[in-house]
Amino acid sequence: MKTLLSSTTLVPAALLATALSSPAMAKDADLESLIKAAQKEGQVYSVGMPDSWANWKDTWVDLKSNYGLQHQDTDMSSAQEIAKFEAEKKNATADIGDVGFAFARVAVKKGVTQPYKPSTWNDIPDWAKDKDGHWALAYTGTISFISNNNLVKNAPKSWDDLLKGDYKVTVGDVGVAAQANNAVLAAAFANGGNESNLKPALKFFAELAKQGRLSFTDPNIANLEKGEVEVAIMWDFNALNYRDKIDRDRFTVNIPQDGSVISGYTTIINKYAQNPNAAKLAREYIFSDQGQINLAQGYARPIRTSITLPKSVQDKLIANDQYSNVHPVTDFAAWEKSARKLPRQWQESVLIHQQ
Repeated sequence: MKTLLSSTTLVPAALLATALSSPAMAKDADLESLIKAAQKEGQVYSVGMPDSWANWKDTWVDLKSNYGLQHQDTDMSSAQEIAKFEAEKKNATADIGDVGFAFARVAVKKGVTQPYKPSTWNDIPDWAKDKDGHWALAYTGTISFISNNNLVKNAPKSWDDLLKGDYKVTVGDVGVAAQANNAVLAAAFANGGNESNLKPALKFFAELAKQGRLSFTDPNIANLEKGEVEVAIMWDFNALNYRDKIDRDRFTVNIPQDGSVISGYTTIINKYAQNPNAAKLAREYIFSDQGQINLAQGYARPIRTSITLPKSVQDKLIANDQYSNVHPVTDFAAWEKSARKLPRQWQESVLIHQQ
């Protein structure tokens, strides 16, 4: 169990040191003022940030221990969070939420967010943040392969390996589940396609279907544990979590080396927040070294690659060098259009070949 900082003077000092190394961001006096204002508010109310997701629990414990902030969360989907901010307006009951990458721009467009750039802003890649500070991914997910070592002799390391294998491949509910849809997009990136061209991916999965190797077993933890899944395509944080909960030695998790898709989640601070300073301090802490380590403890890959994770935490994750050929979604309009067409295309191009 990690040791929490108990003195309120220790964490501000750490944050101030970070701020001084990022002159374009918050200055030491700004952070000191923010901490005092947040402590005066005394609480922060979140949505979609429950203890069990991405190990948010440790961050809420830290914020209470270090700053005296009380916390309460109501779990809900990204769309529900944005709808709540929009409906309640000045009667806001939530200060901060955590939404999927695709929803970040929706929230800004609806005018329900306020900006805050944490002092570690310069460590966040440009593709993963809003230039004005309305959102920034704190952690990422990348489509990966999880293989049952008892059933699969050579764990696939690429889509090409997958196509040449003799095992069944589980992809989930394409057209419905975001994870399954992103599996298709990852296959498109790896085979010369993109957000507006999923044809290479549909051709790839059609070939698997023709071989009778496409499985529609739900790739959940129960089915993995029962041995009903040979290879599944899923987010790396889900695959790693399932692996360790069942039996670390029984499964191998790899990022496909010929291409994958990387996405993630971002905090959004409610424009109408009743505790805006506490929400900003929460974001500041989430992007601090310890905040990023907390997320990694929950298998969520930190966006800041410059920090050194404790060996016990790094060992839970996939090696950094496996992420050299991953692609973020840059054309959201094209991807949304493709995703809407995907259910019918999947039926007509892939399922028709299923043996």
